[in-house]
Amino acid sequence: QVQLVESGGGLVQPGGSLRLSCAASGSISRINAMGWYRQAPGKQREVVATVTRGGSTNYADSVKGRFTISRDNAKNTVYLQMNSLKPEDTAVYYCNAKGFGSYYGIDYWGKGTLVTVSS
Repeated sequence: QVQLVESGGGLVQPGGSLRLSCAASGSISRINAMGWYRQAPGKQREVVATVTRGGSTNYADSVKGRFTISRDNAKNTVYLQMNSLKPEDTAVYYCNAKGFGSYYGIDYWGKGTLVTVSS
């Protein structure tokens, strides 16, 4: 199995910054891409940013230029640096890891960390 544990959420004022971390443990060899998703109240979960083991990244249009995803394979950790935060960024942020090889099609999820952007 793969365990994902997020940290770094909290309350921040509009225009502020936060850094989320997600540490993976367990059967790390099962996973390739990792990323962050978010779910705001009353809305569906949406992808925020993803990064492959090789470092290729993708971002949702709504966060391009403001958020940066990075990955430290030696520490099995993925980060999300969030700058210029807006109230609409308020959501529970979930870490995701995607299986590959024999585990292709399997999604692993963390429990989520709440980010609240409010004055």
